[in-house]
Amino acid sequence: MSTDRNLTKRVENSPEKIQQRPAVPPAVDIYESADELLVVADLPGVTQDHLAIRLEKGELSFEGRRADAAEREQGADNLPDFRRSFVVPQGIDSDKIAAELQAGVLRIHLPKSASLKPRQIPISAG
Repeated sequence: MSTDRNLTKRVENSPEKIQQRPAVPPAVDIYESADELLVVADLPGVTQDHLAIRLEKGELSFEGRRADAAEREQGADNLPDFRRSFVVPQGIDSDKIAAELQAGVLRIHLPKSASLKPRQIPISAG
């Protein structure tokens, strides 16, 4: 076993270099119906394997990477990633949030809880 002690030391309190790709906010449309909010985002070139969606502390965020390893070898490394976040309003049923990605279009369904949905109030004669 080698006992070579000529390793390069990291300078204390110096920031560690992290390679981060540039990111842009994708085009997004938000629709509201009586039952849900629908977030529709254009993510061309993003696959399900390269997409992350999170809900944390009332903030919905998603991040998608366009180029896979083969594309980066062909010079597509300059394509920016997609990154966007939104504050989720009160009354969204977070346990029932669903998402689908099809042909580069992400749809996130944010169902409203029963307390936010419109309801008919019965009128009694009296």
